[in-house]
Amino acid sequence: MSPDPIRILVVDDHAVVRKGIQALLATEPGMEVVGEAGNGLEAIRLVAQLRPDVVLMDLVMPFKDGIQAIQEISRTHPHVRILALTSFAEDDKVFPAMKAGARGYLLKDASPEQLLQAIRDVYRGVPTLDSTIAFKLIQELNRPNQELPRTPEPLTEREIQVLRLVAQGLSNQEIASRLVISERTVRNHVGNILHKLHLANRTQAALYALREGIASLDGP
Repeated sequence: MSPDPIRILVVDDHAVVRKGIQALLATEPGMEVVGEAGNGLEAIRLVAQLRPDVVLMDLVMPFKDGIQAIQEISRTHPHVRILALTSFAEDDKVFPAMKAGARGYLLKDASPEQLLQAIRDVYRGVPTLDSTIAFKLIQELNRPNQELPRTPEPLTEREIQVLRLVAQGLSNQEIASRLVISERTVRNHVGNILHKLHLANRTQAALYALREGIASLDGP
């Protein structure tokens, strides 16, 4: 008797992308597309209704974005494996998606073979990262600790709060909500943090906070 197929829900706000993925998966033995959704709200509803094994989740969608949907699905249906499938490799998408509960992160320019393997890996509980993202993280982790001169002005208490939340994978929107400030204010704080610490991006800021003990992935 052949094993049950991997039941997959495809979530993307572009119908042509959904149909293309469905056409690919229809040719693959052991995989079955059980439904499709065009936004995060639909995705949450269909996960409860269809109970898929794996969700392919776009991140930028109307009504409720992919990161919010990942958080909700991970909370209410922890057995469902989520693979973020997106065009965005920016830090403020990668970290929040993984922190929200995605088991993998793949860019849409991946080959069909890479997508199929990522689905199998995520289904088995094996975390998977697009090679572009993995290389980026390895570069940051292996970057030598350069003791660059920092500005005489230390981080303010608010900037430390923001840095801690950046390291925990929160987006600017989530940080703004948590601290009850505007997104623009959060962006200004992040810019000040990068300037004061002579860091290039959010990835470096997150790694700095973790190395210095300002934050941990498990909480404040």
